[in-house]
Amino acid sequence: MKARARKLLLAALAGSCALTAAADPMARAGIRFEVVFSAEAREEPADGRVFVLISRKAEPEPRLQMSYSEPIPFFAEDVEGLRPDQPAVVGAGSDGFPLASLAELPAGDYFLQALLNVYTTFPRADGHTLKMHMDQWEGQSLAVSPGNLYSEVRKVHVDPARSGRIRLVLDRRIPPIAVPADTEYVKHVRFESPLLSKFWGRPIWIGATILLPRDYGKDPTVRYPVDYEQGHFSRAAPGGFGRQAEDNAFTKAWLSDDFPRMLLVTFQHPTPYYDDSYAVDSENAGPYGQAILTELVAYIENHFRVIPEPWARVLSGGSTGGWEALALQIFHPDFFGGTFAACPDPVDFRAFQIVNIYDWDNAWRVRRGWMDVPLPGERNTDGLVLSTMEQQLKYERALGPRGRSGEQWDAWQATFGPVGADGYFQPLFDPSTGAIDKKVVEYWREHSDLKVYLEKRWPELGSRLAGKLHITTGEMDSFYLNNGVRLLEEFLEKANPAYGGSVLYGPRQPHCWAGPLSAPERFKQIATYCADHAPRDADRAWSGR
Repeated sequence: MKARARKLLLAALAGSCALTAAADPMARAGIRFEVVFSAEAREEPADGRVFVLISRKAEPEPRLQMSYSEPIPFFAEDVEGLRPDQPAVVGAGSDGFPLASLAELPAGDYFLQALLNVYTTFPRADGHTLKMHMDQWEGQSLAVSPGNLYSEVRKVHVDPARSGRIRLVLDRRIPPIAVPADTEYVKHVRFESPLLSKFWGRPIWIGATILLPRDYGKDPTVRYPVDYEQGHFSRAAPGGFGRQAEDNAFTKAWLSDDFPRMLLVTFQHPTPYYDDSYAVDSENAGPYGQAILTELVAYIENHFRVIPEPWARVLSGGSTGGWEALALQIFHPDFFGGTFAACPDPVDFRAFQIVNIYDWDNAWRVRRGWMDVPLPGERNTDGLVLSTMEQQLKYERALGPRGRSGEQWDAWQATFGPVGADGYFQPLFDPSTGAIDKKVVEYWREHSDLKVYLEKRWPELGSRLAGKLHITTGEMDSFYLNNGVRLLEEFLEKANPAYGGSVLYGPRQPHCWAGPLSAPERFKQIATYCADHAPRDADRAWSGR
């Protein structure tokens, strides 16, 4: 034992982390990491999830290399009431991705970094108390979230087969996000939502970034239509306005003499589950749909010179934003005047990405005779599978149990699913096997499947949505989202009364294909649509006609 301890000590002196011999039985099982945070970084105890990130390269920092598409190994453990200098142990039994266990890591020299994703306690209005990550206006990105702690990057020789401890110190705290300054054209809005704060038991903030048209400040009597562009969390200027202005076609068009004069608005509504709420009310996330309409849109219409009429409220967006642009129009057919949705998230749950949640029993694989065939999760336009469903779901489970990954599948389950007995969402998928819970499926069907919703209510909704639904998607969507669009289109094409909208497919086009038009041309298309649907006596000077 003494000779072994001397060898371990020599190995520690050669590395940049403290490695000490372990005499206890747990240590003899192999290497383990002891992660502590300093009192200088955080004085109070912490609830959260501790990560050890392992990479073969130092830059970018390992915390910025976390991804299911090109993953580096990481291992993690939840902690509660962790005090300064109290070690959190990450070892062979910890959750990991893409390696299931630390024991699978090949011996070698690695760059290590530790990270603590801090949880906040939410005494929710439904009586449940949850511990989740409070978004700090970074869009649920744990690697850069203000208040999270991280260590310096260190190069260490790691051999999981050898006993010992590697100590990593979380001595750095991520600073607050810089608030963008308002400019002549770009304005930022952010306020506490009474509805959402009541639901979560803590202040919850929502906001918007507003791009004003040229000459907005010249005549205070002129009012304008609005394109509410949906998408993931961002405080950047809508449309990419102002970025590399000398080469930015959208910026040039926006400031040109003959471009339509409208407002372009993006929302910020991150939840404790995800970087946005999907713009609907949810048992798990709260009344975000109500908050967006009655608080956020109402604020914009009260503080900016917009036309507060349905024909002058148009929706657009892609991916998550594409689903939101459709859902807001479908659920509020008389409030909005039309939607232009690109590559929307699943709109028919017979094709939830590649999975038919109604007819299949498992989201990871399908049974073909004697074979279990893995289901793909992402592909390129040549059909090459880039990740499987199992890999995507295991990645999120390793990031955080109980839906605390801050990622896509957890967001869908929180948005579309019921509350579980513990207050977190009731999973659709068994996190260990991929088995589909058919009781949860029925809840999804009744509350969130857009095609089912339309099919049940078309006699009531058809005339109110006539001409308002416009969808584009790539035929080789990276996440198979074109399959759901095709199923929705089959219903719409047969619907009576006629839906009068459009669905356009891009041959061999991947995810986020928004159609053949450039960004300025798409905006002109929306402006033309507004002008065509405005009352006969409406002033159309803003339209550029």
